[in-house]
Amino acid sequence: MGNSTIEQDRAFQELVDPYRRELLAHCYRMLGSIHDAEDLLQETYLRAWRSYDDFEGRSSLRTWLYRIATNACLTAIEQRGRRPMPSGLGAPTDEPERPVFASPEVPWLEPVPDTVLDADPSDPATIVAARESTRLAFIAALQHLPARQRVVLILRDVLKWKAAEVAELFDTSVASVNSALQRARAQLEQAAPERDELAEPTDPEQRALLERYARAFEDADIAALVELFKQDATWEMPPFPQWFSGIDHIARLIAAQCAPSPGELRMVPTAANGQPAFGMYRRGPDGAYHPFQLEVVTIAGGRISHVAAFLDTTLFPYFGLPEALPAG
Repeated sequence: MGNSTIEQDRAFQELVDPYRRELLAHCYRMLGSIHDAEDLLQETYLRAWRSYDDFEGRSSLRTWLYRIATNACLTAIEQRGRRPMPSGLGAPTDEPERPVFASPEVPWLEPVPDTVLDADPSDPATIVAARESTRLAFIAALQHLPARQRVVLILRDVLKWKAAEVAELFDTSVASVNSALQRARAQLEQAAPERDELAEPTDPEQRALLERYARAFEDADIAALVELFKQDATWEMPPFPQWFSGIDHIARLIAAQCAPSPGELRMVPTAANGQPAFGMYRRGPDGAYHPFQLEVVTIAGGRISHVAAFLDTTLFPYFGLPEALPAG
């Protein structure tokens, strides 16, 4: 009996494991949180295991798993609500020198490492599509949609499901699905009307810009930083609800609130949401550098247009970033 159960469990894992990464990406798009996405992926597999005997192959295994994951995510959204960014909650702050206060009770949006992107490394078109459908502005805009519209848009526009397949999932009509998709697209256009630039990570101009950005922070050179931003750039830093617009406000914020001295910060490059990112480390009393914030950078027109600085250091392990950097 015991051996039979172990064999069944092993056989089930072999069947569903090939879909793990794409299902995790799907849950992330739905929920806007890598922590929640991992929890819901486990919930999906648990539900699938419990009901596998009832799966009779009336649809593909992939479609069946997506249905389970989608329903699990819908329940989670109803219980937890949406995950905003600070810029989605109100107007920018005009006084960068004033102390900022965290709002840990807000379930903030989280970045996701590029390793979660469901993309075929041998297919450039797949990589571009995966990066576009997980970019931070897109995920933040999805949070403005009602849960059902969010699902319809992801299934139709990202995963390319047919309207009839989505209608079957919701037990509704194709006309209802198409109507929900039109409303979702219109609202998404209002929430994120401009598309981010998606330069290749190996693009030499982008690499040079990012290297200058990291060096300016490490050298505590505020003037050099100012040169890299667009005039209307945005800076936000969950869990602080305050956010800042315009290069003058950003420069004053960094000088007043971060106030780094040369050698106090270290920047380790990574990638998040199909965009360049950095793990920022700050020197502690022991001389070593400890996780401080994870910055996701958006570039437009050869300059930095947006920085999302996430101060949740529990994100660092997801990105393979070290627990600390040695002194010196």
